[in-house]
Amino acid sequence: MNFFEHQRQARTSSRRLVVLFVLAVAGIVLAVDAALLAAIAIESPTPAAQYGSLPAFAAAHMPALVAASLVTLSVIGISSLVKIAGLRRGGGAVALELGGTRVPEDTHDFPLRRLRNVVEEIAIASGVPVPEIYVLEQEAGINAFAAGWSPSDAAIAVTRGALEHLNRDELQGVIAHEFSHVINGDMRLNIRLMGLLFGILVLAIVGRKVLYHSRGGGRSKGGGAILLVALAVMVVGYAGVLFGRLIKAGVSRRRELLADASAVQFTRQASGLAGALKKIGGVPAGSRLHSADVEDVSHMLFGDGQGLAAWWATHPPLLERIRRLEPGFDGKALQALQAQWRDTPPRGLDEDAALGLVGRESAASTALPGPGRRIAVDARTARHVGEPELEDYRHAAELVSALPEELRRRARDRQDCAPLLLALVLDSEPELRARQLALVAERHDARMASAVEAVTGAVRGLHPGLRLPLAELAFPALRRRPRAELEQLSGTVDALVHADGRVHRFEYCLARLVTVHLRDALDPARAAAIGRVHLHRAHTEVAGVLAVLAQAGHEDAEGARRAFQAGLLEVLPRESTAYRPPSDWAGTLDAALPRLDRLDPAGKKMLVDAMVTATAHDGRVAVAEAELLRTICACLHCPLPPLLGAGGGE
Repeated sequence: MNFFEHQRQARTSSRRLVVLFVLAVAGIVLAVDAALLAAIAIESPTPAAQYGSLPAFAAAHMPALVAASLVTLSVIGISSLVKIAGLRRGGGAVALELGGTRVPEDTHDFPLRRLRNVVEEIAIASGVPVPEIYVLEQEAGINAFAAGWSPSDAAIAVTRGALEHLNRDELQGVIAHEFSHVINGDMRLNIRLMGLLFGILVLAIVGRKVLYHSRGGGRSKGGGAILLVALAVMVVGYAGVLFGRLIKAGVSRRRELLADASAVQFTRQASGLAGALKKIGGVPAGSRLHSADVEDVSHMLFGDGQGLAAWWATHPPLLERIRRLEPGFDGKALQALQAQWRDTPPRGLDEDAALGLVGRESAASTALPGPGRRIAVDARTARHVGEPELEDYRHAAELVSALPEELRRRARDRQDCAPLLLALVLDSEPELRARQLALVAERHDARMASAVEAVTGAVRGLHPGLRLPLAELAFPALRRRPRAELEQLSGTVDALVHADGRVHRFEYCLARLVTVHLRDALDPARAAAIGRVHLHRAHTEVAGVLAVLAQAGHEDAEGARRAFQAGLLEVLPRESTAYRPPSDWAGTLDAALPRLDRLDPAGKKMLVDAMVTATAHDGRVAVAEAELLRTICACLHCPLPPLLGAGGGE
């Protein structure tokens, strides 16, 4: 299943979840109303039989039923909204609630450094911002989860047990599994599940509290009715929670199998993920978590954190997951591992040391193509959207290792990340650069301008293909700055880009990525929404983007025209539109991208295919054009890996 099919299924699952939740709430309201009618019949001096029928009896007490229904709906609705609103703080808030500790950017602890390296490499290979990274230090079981509304506010958390027991390949498989949830929209569904189930649970708790505090008032007038209604609310609420858990389990089990398949597709080897699952089944601690809040996040975990029975389990049976990866594996083999590891659990670092991996956590850097060199790209590039492959992972590791250590340190530092981003936009021409620094001082202060100037020299010699990966490394630290500073920074980047009245492609790419990722981080719930607009309703915007890409990727007008027509034929075959080179390409993109971001998944897939066709109609693109294509895909929330390793060049 590809990225766009995942998106379509995520929207379908969300609709199904809403329908099931509405049915559950309707059933709860009816049950509460029935209990209220029974209580009224018991306490009323007028016998219910005198009303002639149940509908007539209900109609006579309609104001009370309406009031009870509104109170029930209000308790569930408000509680759900409050819970969901609390999760808008980002995935890091969920990790902290479970006792997570954020992994420092400058950590020298080898297991933590290994974890950070793996997460950063997979993020860059996936084309998404690097998430925040947390460790559940008190948890000995092997587990992990991804939380957040969107990739821009995501967090990855792993247990201390995972760090100790898993080797690098196994850790990579687990993190790749979690990134599947990040990329494919599963996290948004997870948060909805948490909110909806919490609303029903609060209703049950309210009924229990009322029942507890009304124990002594059962003999008073109306006391029996109150006790009956409170008992009904509690029973129905807990029944609703059980029903909700069944819904959660059904939705989660399928997504876990899909995430396993995506992780294998990404890493191109099943042994790492299978090894992690075997260790969950073999080590005494398994995947269990001891946090009081584990029920809330059980559907988000890599492994079953509770050990529930099959009906309630949010994960498929462990043996089934392993067999999908290694068909010949059986229960006897798992029992043998349990016996082997009962007294001496495996240590991942020791396994890495035996393979010679300890101390060589970064990949060796390879030569990057020159700024003017053209890279081989073909239509298969579009298949990598949301589905990075092993070669993308290796290339991402090369990009990270090619970055100077000083710049990596600054990108990960909360104070240095903002000056670093601004320095990336500064022009090489001294007079213009001076005007830009004056703008920084005007919009911020002289200290910020000095910090930007201090890093300018190190940034100026950076290979163009490393600038966007460096910016992506900086986003986790950047997100921890106050909202007002982030909004101000986004405006400053835009002002620096337009300081000379011209917009260069890299400047545009950086400014758009900063704007998109910061906007998504500040309002992640809206960013994660899956669009519904059909392609034929965005014809003008589609034509504008294809014209920009065709013009950028081809030096001669005739070649650009043919590329435009080839792209248009792929996305809107029945449309006949003449190629018109845009005079303001940046303005054309700014006007088109918000509308195109609201396309439905099928439309986005066709558009990405068409964009790749238009960009690489002659089979090759320059570094600037490759980054422009990646940036447009990011604005459409269709993450594309870096293309600099796509093939040979000339």
